[in-house]
Amino acid sequence: MKMGADLSTQELQKGERSIWRIVQSEVYPDDVAILTQNSQSNATKLKRLKNSSALSKLTPVIDEFGVLRVDTRIKACEYATFDSIYPIILPRDHRITYLVLGWYHRQFKHANDETVINEVRQKFHIPQLRVEVRQTRKRCMWCRVKKPVRIQPRMGQLPKARLTPFQRAFTYVGIDYFGPYHVKVGRATAKRWVALFTCLTTRAIHLELVGSLTTDCCKKAIRRFIACRGPPAEIYSDRGTNFVGVSKELEAEIASMNKGISNTFTDTITKWKFNPPASPHMGSCWERMVRSVKTALGALPDERKLDDESLETLLKETQHMINSRPLTIVPLETAEQEALTPNHFLLLNSSGAKQPEKEPTDAN
Repeated sequence: MKMGADLSTQELQKGERSIWRIVQSEVYPDDVAILTQNSQSNATKLKRLKNSSALSKLTPVIDEFGVLRVDTRIKACEYATFDSIYPIILPRDHRITYLVLGWYHRQFKHANDETVINEVRQKFHIPQLRVEVRQTRKRCMWCRVKKPVRIQPRMGQLPKARLTPFQRAFTYVGIDYFGPYHVKVGRATAKRWVALFTCLTTRAIHLELVGSLTTDCCKKAIRRFIACRGPPAEIYSDRGTNFVGVSKELEAEIASMNKGISNTFTDTITKWKFNPPASPHMGSCWERMVRSVKTALGALPDERKLDDESLETLLKETQHMINSRPLTIVPLETAEQEALTPNHFLLLNSSGAKQPEKEPTDAN
């Protein structure tokens, strides 16, 4: 071969086979010696591999070039290649194995692990291949730069409103709006929204139908809520314009000692707290409840328009259903036990119906 000339296919294949033999001789010297002896034509008694050998369960064979391969069960497949029927055995922890997996990783453009695994298995048998491919991806500098693994920050401490015991339900409340829903008003169609109140301690919800997004409608919805559940100690919400308007009017009423909204709407110890701007994650308590209510209302067909009374009835039934969800694991040991639900704090049991009294058992 002349200096500087390109290598032929036969020369490249011969070089690869030499590399496989060297690697296998370094890692599996005893197995290579036994299989080489068994492959000789004058061998009268075949030797078995040791039970402690890593290749004892692979039915290894040695080909005409002295390369260890796995004797698979797909010899009858006419379309399979020779390397697929007899994949080359490579050790797990070896520099050559790292180079081979790295080449496949780059050849398929840093694709997902399953693509690389599928291609490697068509020619090689590598123990714990998935682990090695995953390690190859972690060692790849391109993947480390272009596909960094984001470190999840530790979740913050729960606020005091979520952890205050021995308080009635809805002492600490979060408020949010969702909608709109279309209802029939005569022959016309109008929009309605839903105001969701969630207890930050017991995770119970209260739903109120709202006619618009104005501050006046928001005040009336909160007044209806307070008349039903009592005045809260703290109210949490995002910085919606209607919430900001209600809070400003509430502060003005309390500051002037006016008995208008401050008496009927709340009392002097109530605080309204807004989340910081551009931080929707801080309202996850009520946002998660909004999702649950929307899921429950998802069965409502879009082509059917309800009136205000029907929609309000549906909201109350949805409210009861959401408040019946278990907050703890449903016990399965005995039939007498039941999971804790928000309705236990509101209705003393999950359904609100009076439970039948148990008949006393006869001691005799």
